[in-house]
Amino acid sequence: MEAAEVPQDSGSYVQHHLSNLKLDLKTMSLSPADPHAFWVLNLDSVFFAILLGAIFLFLFSRVARRANSGVPTGVENFVEMCVEFVQGQVKDIYPHANSFVAPLGLTILMWVLLMNLMDIVPVDLLPYLGEHVLGLPYLRIVPSTDLNVTIGMSLTVFVIMYIYNFAYKGPIGLAKEFLTHPFFIKSGPLVLLNILLVPVNVVLRIVEDVAKPVSLGLRLFGNLFAGELIFVLIAVFSSNAFSHGVGGFAFFGIGGFLIQMAWAAFHVLVIPLQAFVFMVLTVVYLASASESHGEDH
Repeated sequence: MEAAEVPQDSGSYVQHHLSNLKLDLKTMSLSPADPHAFWVLNLDSVFFAILLGAIFLFLFSRVARRANSGVPTGVENFVEMCVEFVQGQVKDIYPHANSFVAPLGLTILMWVLLMNLMDIVPVDLLPYLGEHVLGLPYLRIVPSTDLNVTIGMSLTVFVIMYIYNFAYKGPIGLAKEFLTHPFFIKSGPLVLLNILLVPVNVVLRIVEDVAKPVSLGLRLFGNLFAGELIFVLIAVFSSNAFSHGVGGFAFFGIGGFLIQMAWAAFHVLVIPLQAFVFMVLTVVYLASASESHGEDH
């Protein structure tokens, strides 16, 4: 495929960097007629998400196989620290003994962290190589800036949450929770009002449950998308360095570099924080799904 020409004006440059490499699954074309059609896949997001997940699995499984009673190496120390950290969080939040929740939390934490860390890669580096080496018209390398990825992950958490609801409460217990929480009158002359409270409880439960995956996915997407956009805008600002003489180089070039470093330093704090928040909320949702609200009534 011929290398696409990179747009030169600022607006097109920003749009170019915020566009995914799309694959039409019906025609297997990288130039779909309708980029927003259902069967169009964001190929770059899928590729980098799978690649980073494979790196996580390879690294942690390799360390686990080589673990022994001797003095751990630097990588082994890091892996052990991550495992113990997640185990501690799960132990504090999740009320039952479970061999699934901690590995799930560890997977989410490390996978999201690796995806977020791609935001630190220079904004033009891999897209430039993708265009001039592979001939790719677009390339976005941060999967967590793709709403499809973050909502897909949060919907997976939502499905697991409902599996836990059924496993711990059963269909009857879950139905009772839907119909009688948060409002329920146990006794007294107003007990018949429970009939009127049932639709209120159902609506509130639906809103609560829908809000969980939506907020979980949008929070991660919003923070990482904003970070990526600011990096792109700083790159646009810095691109004026060679078009305004010495003064322009000092202001746009050096100033842009300093702004880039300052934003990168701040963003380095956001990257692990968002992975941690996604992991903790997942464990909190599973903990809530495995507890009954019956004692509240």
